[in-house]
Amino acid sequence: MSQLGEHPARRAAPRTATVDVVIPVYNEERSLPGCLEVLSRHLAEDFPFSWTITVVDNASTDDTLRVAHEWAGALDNVRVLHLDRKGRGLALRTAWGYSDADVVVYMDVDLSTGLEALLPLVAPLVNGHSDLAIGSRLAPGARTVRGGKRELISRCYNKMIRWTHGARFTDAQCGFKAARTDVIRPLLTHVRDDSWFFDTELLLLAEHNGLRVHEVPVDWVEDVDTRVNVVRTAAEDIAGLIRVARAKVTGAARVPGLPRRPEPRAVHPQAVLAKRENGLLWQLVSFGLIGLVSTVLTSALYALLRTWWPPLLANLVALTATTLWNTEANRRFTFLSQPGSSGRVHLQGLIVFALYYVVTSGALLGLHAWQPDASRWLEVLVLVVSSVVGTALRFVLLRSWVFRPAATAAEGES
Repeated sequence: MSQLGEHPARRAAPRTATVDVVIPVYNEERSLPGCLEVLSRHLAEDFPFSWTITVVDNASTDDTLRVAHEWAGALDNVRVLHLDRKGRGLALRTAWGYSDADVVVYMDVDLSTGLEALLPLVAPLVNGHSDLAIGSRLAPGARTVRGGKRELISRCYNKMIRWTHGARFTDAQCGFKAARTDVIRPLLTHVRDDSWFFDTELLLLAEHNGLRVHEVPVDWVEDVDTRVNVVRTAAEDIAGLIRVARAKVTGAARVPGLPRRPEPRAVHPQAVLAKRENGLLWQLVSFGLIGLVSTVLTSALYALLRTWWPPLLANLVALTATTLWNTEANRRFTFLSQPGSSGRVHLQGLIVFALYYVVTSGALLGLHAWQPDASRWLEVLVLVVSSVVGTALRFVLLRSWVFRPAATAAEGES
C-alpha cells in the first residue's frame, strides 16, 4: 500500500461532471483502507469525471470512523459522514440527499463488483440517456462467482419482483448503483425502507414513475464474510413488496415533480404503418401461445388440487397461481406495455380475472347441475372449454381496455 501523502488522488485534475461515490460501512476498519486505496487510484487514473468518495459510518463500534477520518484528512477527495443508527438504506438516503454532485453512486466496501463497470454505470446518467443505473449479476454478459445457495436465493427473489410488479430490471440487490441527483432526491422522499429493501423499493418506484433504469452486466465475486441475515432479510423483502404494491394501487407511489420520458415512437412512416398492420396478428399469436401454456398449467394444477378440494376452490387456487404469470407475460410480449402500471390498470386486471373466474366456475356449476355425478376428467374437459371462452374474453378486455394504446386512451378521456 502506498503512503497516504503520496496517493494519486492528490493529483486528480478538475473535470466536467461531478460524481459522488458513497460507501456505507459498519465495523469495516480492516477492509476500508484497502477499499479506499484501490478505488481512489482507479478514479484518479481511469475515470474521466470529477469525483468524491463519501464514507458513511453506519454506527460502527470499532475503529472504522477513526480510519475513515484519517483517509479523509490525507486525501482531498474523501469525506466522511457519521450516523448513530444502522441501516444501508438510511446511509444512502442521508449521503445522496447531502451530496451536491451531478451523479451519486453506491458501492460495497468489499469491492465485489469489478471497477471496470463504473464508467459504463455513470456515463448514461451524465449524458442524460438514463435516470438510474444498476449493476446486474444476472444480465447477459455478467460473470459471477458465488455459492449455490446465494445464487438460488437471488434468482428466486428477482423472479418474484418481476412476476409481482412487472419490473424490467434483473438484479435489484447488487451493491453497485448510480443515479442522477436531480432525479433521486424526489424519489428519496417516497422510499420508506432504511435497510436492505431500500434498493428494491427505489427501483420499483423509479419504474412506476416512468424513469429509465440502465443495466450494466458486471463481474462480481462473492464476499464470504457477508453479514446479511438471509431469513430475516427475505421476510422483510416480501413485506416490502406487498407494501409497494399497495402504494401503487392507492396512488401513493406516484412522485410529483419527476421528469416524464415520452413514450417511444417509430420515426419512419413505413415503420408506423407496419406496426399497425402487424400488431393485431402478433398479439393474437403471442396471446394464444401464452393462453395455451396457462390453460395447460391451470388444468394440470386443477386436476391435482381436485383430489383434496371441492371444484370451485380448486379452480380459484389454480387460476390465481397462473394469473400473475399470464398477465405479466402478456404485458411484456403481447401488448408491449410499459412497466409500472397505475392503480387503474391494477384494478382493471382484477376485474378481468374476476370475469374469467365467473366464466370457468359457472361452467363447472352448470355441469354439476346437469350431471351431479360427473367424473373429474369430464370436469377437466369442461374447464378446458370454458377456459378457451374465458381466454377470448380476456384478450378482448386486455387489448381494448387494460393495455389500450396511450393515444387511444387519451382520445377516449378527452
